[in-house]
Amino acid sequence: MRKIAFGYSTRCNIKCSHCVAADDSQQSRPVKMDLERAKEIILEMGEAGVTGISFTAGEPFIYFDDLLQLITLCHKLQIYSRVVTNSYWASSPEKAGERLGKLKDHGLCQLRMSFSRWHQQHVPRQNIVHAAKGCIKNNIDYFISFVTDFSEEDDTYEQFLRDNTLKFFPEPVIYAGRADGFTQKPLFTDYQDNRCAMNPYLAPDLTMYACCDAGSHFTTTNYFKLGNLKDQSIDALFCKSENNQLYNCIRNIGISTIASFAGFSAREIVTLRKCELCKKMFDSPDSLERLEKAAATDLPRWIR
Repeated sequence: MRKIAFGYSTRCNIKCSHCVAADDSQQSRPVKMDLERAKEIILEMGEAGVTGISFTAGEPFIYFDDLLQLITLCHKLQIYSRVVTNSYWASSPEKAGERLGKLKDHGLCQLRMSFSRWHQQHVPRQNIVHAAKGCIKNNIDYFISFVTDFSEEDDTYEQFLRDNTLKFFPEPVIYAGRADGFTQKPLFTDYQDNRCAMNPYLAPDLTMYACCDAGSHFTTTNYFKLGNLKDQSIDALFCKSENNQLYNCIRNIGISTIASFAGFSAREIVTLRKCELCKKMFDSPDSLERLEKAAATDLPRWIR
């Protein structure tokens, strides 16, 4: 099933210190797709068999009228649509209901709200309640991404979600982008496969990456960079991702298993986050070369 994270714009109205989508060291200005080009791309995605599009990257609600047109097109093409937002616009039940009513009328399938102690330094936590209840009223599926580093500081934020009976799922901080310099606390857990769906990400400059999480920050090897729509078709870039043997090992046998094959000790593997472990293997030219060769031979058999 082909799904993709669609970065219409990198512009955001807040500046969260943990944001994986931003990198202040680059001092780059926000980038936005041309609306008509975005529509053309969605049409091409429909022809290429894409069944789900998640509008993300910056804050999609900044370009709300554009967003409505893109959601409408997804609906016509029977493509499942999701919008990822910080909910700044849901300052009251009335304002939330107005926006969500329009999105429902244009065919939105799901709203995904980001929530954390970093987001809520900029957006009142009550906005999340307004947005969630607005989704329920308008019969829009929703869930809340509760971004956490699993510290005690986050307990009150999680309890707030529970007290308001909101549907949420804990999402670990990805230590890339602005969070690259965060001090990481030791993490120990049972040995897990850490299989990754690797949904691709299309950036506003039309660069497509095989991974929508931290893959665009693996700049030493650019291993997850598939190409650009200025030069290649959507279908060709999807095929490039789907036919890559090492990518398929990531999907099928998991990051932890690959790390074991690569020589990482079990003790080290259980202390590393998924994207962090991935970067250690695939943003290293020597390690990547060895694993790419093994993906066609011994690596797929490194399973219980």
